[in-house]
Amino acid sequence: MRDAHLPAYKKAGFPVIAITDLDRNKAEHLASTFGVSTVLSGMEEAAAYAPGDAVFDVAVPASALVPVLRQIPDGAAVLLQKPMGETLREARAIVQICQTKRLTAAVNFQLRFAPNMLMASRLHESGALGNIHDMEVRVSVMTPWHLWDFLQKAPRIEILYHSIHYVDLVRSWFGNPISVLAKTLTSPDAAQLAPTKSVILMDYGDNKRVFINTNHSHHFSAQFQESFVQWEGTEGAMRAQMGVNLDYPTGRPDTLKYIFRGDSAWREAEVSGNWFPDAFMGTMGSLQAYLEGSTPLLPTRVEDAFDTMRVVEAAYMSSVRGGIRPNEL
Repeated sequence: MRDAHLPAYKKAGFPVIAITDLDRNKAEHLASTFGVSTVLSGMEEAAAYAPGDAVFDVAVPASALVPVLRQIPDGAAVLLQKPMGETLREARAIVQICQTKRLTAAVNFQLRFAPNMLMASRLHESGALGNIHDMEVRVSVMTPWHLWDFLQKAPRIEILYHSIHYVDLVRSWFGNPISVLAKTLTSPDAAQLAPTKSVILMDYGDNKRVFINTNHSHHFSAQFQESFVQWEGTEGAMRAQMGVNLDYPTGRPDTLKYIFRGDSAWREAEVSGNWFPDAFMGTMGSLQAYLEGSTPLLPTRVEDAFDTMRVVEAAYMSSVRGGIRPNEL
């Protein structure tokens, strides 16, 4: 909330009428910092205080989503922090709760709304790149996992809490994959944690190569740290830098570079803003636009987010089952 949600809402002019947290001191500090007039004691008070047209922004660990959702008034609008539960079973329960309570619910998969990702989509939609046949996500950085207390004993970390962004981004481009092949593993530099390195291959048939490759323990010089999404098409290519992963939480600027077939040099696209916090305007803004009737689409609705959770679960299952053993052939 401090680093992304509230700065984004302030920038967008979305009024925040109240805030609550298990630690009231934190809530009061944020309220003071961002000009929120009311601090509430908990979800019961929040449910009673909220007007009928309020949006509940639920930014809690995945394990807390189900009990919090049960306290939200029937028929309300809600934006849930990703991931949508810690397991596919929890994701199913969340969808069921939202449908039973008639909630207008979306999940905060905000990477697809980052300014450079939106620009990449516009370039693609213009037809300038031709047919996209290759999409690669590469992250090789040193991530300070100690900043998140709730992750220290979490059974799943990398794919569930980080690469899920990239899974959702890929789905926003190509839809659901045919199948998933993946391996996630621990790092010697974070052996006390659940796996923090992953490779995920998403199968979209023989004409597309799509994969996600992450290493959060590259603790050497920043010279060769990487954080990018790259697309290749029949007529051109793009590379979007995700600066927030580089020297987190300070980060570096997001960029988008592109090149057309026959060019000798890459060009710099004009990008205004960064994934953090600007993309958070997109998830909340798209929910508000849907609620007021400006658009019939709700891109990150819980039903769509459930498909992202299915890909995540498939990746974990693939990692456990392993590949084909050559010595058994």
